[in-house]
Amino acid sequence: MTIQQLQYIVAIDTHRHFARAAEACFVTQPTLSSMVKKLEEELGVVLFDRSKVPVVPTPDGAMLVEQARTVLKEVQVLRGMADAARDELAGELRIGMIPTVAPYLLPLFLEGLLRDHPALNLSVEELTTETIVDRLEHGQLDAGVLALPLGISGLQEEHWYQERFLLYASPEERIAKKHYVLPSEIRPERLWLLEEGHCLRSQVLDLCELREKRAGLGRFSYVSGSMEALMRMVDLHGGLTVVPELATVGMDPERRGRLREFKPPVPVRGIGLATWRHALKGRLRQALREHALAGVAAHLHKARDPRVLPVSLASGAK
Repeated sequence: MTIQQLQYIVAIDTHRHFARAAEACFVTQPTLSSMVKKLEEELGVVLFDRSKVPVVPTPDGAMLVEQARTVLKEVQVLRGMADAARDELAGELRIGMIPTVAPYLLPLFLEGLLRDHPALNLSVEELTTETIVDRLEHGQLDAGVLALPLGISGLQEEHWYQERFLLYASPEERIAKKHYVLPSEIRPERLWLLEEGHCLRSQVLDLCELREKRAGLGRFSYVSGSMEALMRMVDLHGGLTVVPELATVGMDPERRGRLREFKPPVPVRGIGLATWRHALKGRLRQALREHALAGVAAHLHKARDPRVLPVSLASGAK
């Protein structure tokens, strides 16, 4: 039995297809099939029901594949400990980031992180909170950057920073005439929202107490996972949307003029790092934190204004 064979059966279980699993493992399908067959012979157990499409593990196979995932997680921990012992930050780091964080935070620290740690290979995917948590649990990601707290058993959370929410409104909106706004003043029929599955959507609905108010509204429905797309809709078609503070970095003066602040207590969200138990070695966790905080430091000064009394919003289940 080899680590490689365990990686193969986990890949088959993940993709439910031998060819796609082989592609993900960068081997030919005959090679993968042969290695899995040898493992089955060694264990005396048929791991997968090949007669079904998609391929599914047998009852005994499902149990063994799950154990293989656990073993591979521990292998990652062992390798991380070895890297730490050599005082190195090296190898591949797989991070999931929610879409309302990734395009704004990543450019602020990516260059510095890779420059300071040339042996580090970074892979980042934009994913919903639910998907990040699932992939962390199954060892398919090393860490997630998302809205915290989540309060999920087995998930280790490390707070990085808080950012305010701001209102982005068309100049034609009545609410745009105000400098400070209350969530209760937002008209639900004028609000552009992210699609289902984004934690920011849940936060905005809770902030504005709109879950019941929006029920049955017959307005145009626009589905998007992009904050930029929502702001573009405001620019072109009017209305308003709620944006996180880092999304305003680099805005031109015209767009910045469309931002309105909420009256205290100011709604905020916490952003941080999540790992499954202790999957990420300490020095790498520290390096990520230091570079991220250095990147946002110049852009979140208002959130640290002692005159602002923030109210934190729970991130929701998605």
